[in-house]
Amino acid sequence: MPSPGGDGEKKQKVLKVLHVVNGEYYSGAERVQDNLALGLAQFGYGVVFACVKDGRFAETRRSKNVPLYRIPMPELGWRKSIDRLIRVCAQENIALLHAHTPRTAVLCAGVHRRTRLPWVYHAHSPTLWDSKRYLKNIVVGLVDWWAARQADRIIAVSESLRRYWVRLGIPARRVVTVPNGVAAWESLTVRKPPEGSWVLGTMALFRPRKGVEILLKAIQGLSSSGYRLRVLAVGPFESEQYERHLKEMTHRLGLDEIVTWTGFVENTQEMLLAMDLFVLPSLFGEGMPMVLLEAMAAGLPVVASAVEGVPEIIRDGCEGLLVRPGSSSALASAIARFLDGAVDWESMRRAAYERQRDRFSLESMAAGVAAVYGELSQPARMPE
Repeated sequence: MPSPGGDGEKKQKVLKVLHVVNGEYYSGAERVQDNLALGLAQFGYGVVFACVKDGRFAETRRSKNVPLYRIPMPELGWRKSIDRLIRVCAQENIALLHAHTPRTAVLCAGVHRRTRLPWVYHAHSPTLWDSKRYLKNIVVGLVDWWAARQADRIIAVSESLRRYWVRLGIPARRVVTVPNGVAAWESLTVRKPPEGSWVLGTMALFRPRKGVEILLKAIQGLSSSGYRLRVLAVGPFESEQYERHLKEMTHRLGLDEIVTWTGFVENTQEMLLAMDLFVLPSLFGEGMPMVLLEAMAAGLPVVASAVEGVPEIIRDGCEGLLVRPGSSSALASAIARFLDGAVDWESMRRAAYERQRDRFSLESMAAGVAAVYGELSQPARMPE
């Protein structure tokens, strides 16, 4: 056996990457960040987190063994945050920076200017149509564009999002598509086709662009037509005001006995196992929804709006049904096709399970991100 430091095979050096994240939620983008922390080690990269907001991410993440620094970022006056990030880079011997939001992209651009560390921007959704607050979208979108154009690479989670950045003037060679991925389940759960009452599920950080109002109207129509169903709505709300709005609408439509709002749930697998059909009625702003991949991993067929990256995951008629966004009647008709047995629930759930394993695994996502890191040609470390 060769002795340590001898002439034997040397242990591969681990390059550390500082992932700068918001941290207030544990939703789709945060699940990507958490999964990367778990998956990148096999490719020789170690993750360190820096959170700029307090919230659920630090407590909920599965990658508890990964170092995490809390670096508050005020609305104005970012110099102190940049200074602290530079100290973390020196302390952890960081080789590369990885931003995940417009806010953290601004910080990474600032750190890069002072350290020359290469950096990557992970684009999870199209900022210019991230919400229904259009003026805010424009302001944040301009800041996002200003920061992202300085990144060495932009990782787009879907082809639709890659095209978005190229249209904004980013050279195509600098924008790389790396589809999101989740851990595959060991096997497809054996289940009988639903009989009688169906459980429809949806899961999100509930906000206006998720189209929950469209779902509620569709459910009211189906229930009035005599269909027996329940709805399991899993996830937190963007604000208390929006929570009141949705629950008041649920009551007004007479759906209190049909719709269950669970709030934030840490163990989403149990919720997915309780569903017969997954529904995502988003209006816009979807890069590549992690909830769809998690539903497919659980062997759930899907009814979803055909927005942005969704058709890159779900092939209409194969893993589920796609509908035009914003139409409660189209959504209700697609759901009714499952309830009526007009589509093969078993074959679609099997196709969903297999497509996730083949195309959207945690390993494939980590490999894609590691390849982007590798393109940056031996990232320079902070000076001693």
